[in-house]
Amino acid sequence: MVRKRDKSEYLIQSVSNACDILECFSLDQEEIGINELVKRLGLNKTQVQRLLSTLEYRGFVEKSRITGGYKLGLKVFELGQVYTVRLQIFKKAKPVLEFIVSQCNETAYLGDLRGEYVVYLMSEETTKPVRAISRVGSRFRPHSTALGKAILAFMDESVVDEIYPEEELPVFTENTIKTKSQLKEELAAVRERGYALDFEETEVGVNCVGVPVFNYTTKVVAGISISGPVTRFSRERVENELAPVALEASKRLSNALGYEIGKKIKEKVGDLL
Repeated sequence: MVRKRDKSEYLIQSVSNACDILECFSLDQEEIGINELVKRLGLNKTQVQRLLSTLEYRGFVEKSRITGGYKLGLKVFELGQVYTVRLQIFKKAKPVLEFIVSQCNETAYLGDLRGEYVVYLMSEETTKPVRAISRVGSRFRPHSTALGKAILAFMDESVVDEIYPEEELPVFTENTIKTKSQLKEELAAVRERGYALDFEETEVGVNCVGVPVFNYTTKVVAGISISGPVTRFSRERVENELAPVALEASKRLSNALGYEIGKKIKEKVGDLL
């Protein structure tokens, strides 16, 4: 019988030591000298100096020119901001997804773009017995989903070229967009109307409408979609009832993330330039 290896056996010691250095900093001790780190970590001075040099080069620590001690660098703050924003989106998205369900009693999703896939992060389910299979935790290619197209439409076109270097696109159903040229035309239409559509492009029997979510930087950071079976998601209902609900949800979550304030600040800065 093959022994299952403990996770600790996969550790890279130098990386673990670098993490130990970062964890030495606290609110009570914002700056630490190299001798103190040597004492705490039980490593020799040369090892600690090399680790600190690497962390300093990557921006995770900064060396004081006055004291010679080390502080946490800007990169730690940037990563913390990413984590904080992610928590903020989850917290503020839940009531918005609940709003969607209260308005149309269909399943609503929050997702974002990660690499070449759109990932579904959370949902609020319909109470109706017939529903689409939950997508939370699943990932799909963005060109075939309403949520993915809603995000791509408001990103730089270079992102599309990076995700899809070839003209031919992966096809999942007979309704899937098949070429990058067709995708770019569709994304232009999405920007024009403000929402994206998916009529059985990823899964046969499932239709969706998707909208972008913007934050205080006025950049798209996520997407919201409403999904359900084709029997309830006729084109007429999607465009006349569900799309307006989705657009209102987009407005609510974007504003909760500071979009309107960020937009006004950006406009004022532009006027001053």
